Amino acid sequence: MNPIISFGISFIITFQSLGAWLEAPMKFFTFLGTEDFFIIALPLVYWSIDAALGLRLGFILLFSTGFNEIVKLPFHGPRPYWVSTNIRPLASETSFGVPSGHSQISPGFWGMLASYVHKVWVWILALLLVVLIGLSRLYLGVHFPHDVLIGWALGFLTLWAFVKFWDSVAARVKAMTFWNQIGLAFAVSLIMILLGALFVFLSRGWTMPADWITNATRDGGPAPNPFSLSGLITASATLFGLCIGLSWVTPRGGFSASGPVAKRALRFIVGLIGVGILYIGLKYIFPDGDTLIPYIFRYIRYTLVGFWVTGGATQVFSKLQLI
Repeated sequence: MNPIISFGISFIITFQSLGAWLEAPMKFFTFLGTEDFFIIALPLVYWSIDAALGLRLGFILLFSTGFNEIVKLPFHGPRPYWVSTNIRPLASETSFGVPSGHSQISPGFWGMLASYVHKVWVWILALLLVVLIGLSRLYLGVHFPHDVLIGWALGFLTLWAFVKFWDSVAARVKAMTFWNQIGLAFAVSLIMILLGALFVFLSRGWTMPADWITNATRDGGPAPNPFSLSGLITASATLFGLCIGLSWVTPRGGFSASGPVAKRALRFIVGLIGVGILYIGLKYIFPDGDTLIPYIFRYIRYTLVGFWVTGGATQVFSKLQLI
């Protein structure tokens, strides 16, 4: 067995042996890196706290997520519980393991927050959360130590790039016409998906070891489905939708999250209802699966979610005099 994998198995077994009391806090910290958390946190920040910060958080989150989905595909890295029955699967995942998505996304999200607020105590809290989120993935048995380390490295690299180039890139995009902005956003979105599809195509001769499937499903968990493009389409489509909404609203005066606390709270409630209709409601209407037609409908669904956050909801807030 690969010595890096062997070391990782031993490390995780030792970590899990510290006791079941860690399971609840580790699942909590993992939750802070999930889609369910971000689908609530990002609109809250954008609509009710600080729109500029919410926008930065949204862009770095979606880019990091899409980047992670792409990078995972060529490495074919297993999850720890796929390769060892001595590791307790306290969570389940169907994608490849390296690099860790939670570990890659958390430096960007929490680091961008700290960079924007620019206070020492926020940086300390952000770094602590990044470490704990990474450790949670080890304890739950879904990542090896090297998955987490690589994820952290890519996450901090992404954070550096965003902080350094955000203002200059944003200024250039803002100077473009509406349709050029839309075209650029769609091109970036499409390139992300095509890169993922290319890696899937190049992996067509690779066969997953049978014991990975057996181990992954031994406690009734889902079978690995590492070549699915669903996660990548989710990130790229939401990013595209955010851009459409932003380009549409900006010439109309933009959006500010300022105002009385009561109006901020109402904006969040009204906006979240809209997210629920699109995010959950359309899920039961549109076809699901890993073929072309479901992928197209997934793209439409998440484009609408992204557009609602930066465009649709803000216009409803204006009509309801919540701005």
